[in-house]
Amino acid sequence: MKKYIIAVFVLALCSSCANQLEQFSFLAISPDAVDIRDVPAVRNGMYNSVQNKPTVRSFILFDMLGGTIQSNTGTSRDLINATLSPLNSTIGSSWDGYFSALYQVNNMLDIANRFPEAELASLSKGEAHYFRAYIYFCLVTRWGDVPILRNNTLERVSRDPINAVWAFIEEELDVAATLLGAASSYYYVSRDAAIALKARVLLSQGKKQQAADLAESLITSGAYRLDAFERIFRSTGNTEIIFAFENRTEESSINISDLFYTYGHPNRGQGAYKPTPETIALFADGDNRRAISLVNIAGTECINKYPSGQTGRDPVVVSRIAEMYLISAEAQGRSLGVGRLNELRRFRGLGDIFPANDEDYLTAILTERKRELLGENFMYHDLVRTGRAQEELHLLNHQHVLPIPGRELQLNPNLVPNPGY
Repeated sequence: MKKYIIAVFVLALCSSCANQLEQFSFLAISPDAVDIRDVPAVRNGMYNSVQNKPTVRSFILFDMLGGTIQSNTGTSRDLINATLSPLNSTIGSSWDGYFSALYQVNNMLDIANRFPEAELASLSKGEAHYFRAYIYFCLVTRWGDVPILRNNTLERVSRDPINAVWAFIEEELDVAATLLGAASSYYYVSRDAAIALKARVLLSQGKKQQAADLAESLITSGAYRLDAFERIFRSTGNTEIIFAFENRTEESSINISDLFYTYGHPNRGQGAYKPTPETIALFADGDNRRAISLVNIAGTECINKYPSGQTGRDPVVVSRIAEMYLISAEAQGRSLGVGRLNELRRFRGLGDIFPANDEDYLTAILTERKRELLGENFMYHDLVRTGRAQEELHLLNHQHVLPIPGRELQLNPNLVPNPGY
């Protein structure tokens, strides 16, 4: 998306931004002054904010916490412990970034509601409801109870219970699905993107039959097919992606590749994170995902899904059809779902498996998710939602959610901390 040119008064979503009330752009205009001609710019601004505001590590945070990667100076457990602190900059910038993006989304909804007859305003409204659901999915899977903000506010808000947040996400996705249709490309939100995200949301809550039904509706729609990794992750037209952030160099601060490639790569990188030995061992020689998932640079294995290094930016995939295969396989259970699991495995060059019991089947599902979705921001939440996090990651009880950033707790006493932090 192109950068937006319309700004708005910098009003806070909650008291954490109260010290910014006097800091607004001299080029800003009030939302009330926006007319129908400004809707495209506000819409572009919404895409830009949701893509950029949460900062780059928010897109790999569940890999950082999920045991599949480690820092270049310590173990995966060291990385988990260093990250799960109320003073950690990644925790703070993610919280602030998601709520900053939410401000722009709520602003888009306010503006779109003023022009109910305009086709682009209606489309933008559907996209905004999707993005609000996406933001709240990111929030609830990180922090649990979070404030539900349907409108921008200056109030010192309190945290809403997690069940209410999940219900709000489902509600937003249902509204989005009624307003959206097919998109001109997978870099724009579509009705299918809303369905894919809802399948993920339902699986996260244990609503397995509903999750399977939505995943199957996309698998069998004929609109998507499993495709080769070199097409999915090399900015090539493909049949897998349902929605992705285009993440163009001229507009983006999101450079995941720089964190994964070392400086020895031709495109350079700072090499902050690398796959663990256990992650590397997951990829058999016959697995046709291996070459795009991993690359050896001067003796160091690096994640290879984002190829630009310091020379540019790469798209960030939000939903693709392979995830729907894995959702369907998990949600249908061992007897019915193993067919979808093996269909994906065969396409990736692996043989069929037939786990002997449900526990082994869940292990097989999670292992396949590690192979398929490495570097795509899934594993920590996967292990937490399936009850495997304590066993596999050696988490303490309180580490199943993230700490509320210390700065937010100081500025808003109504945001009580998560226990244990």
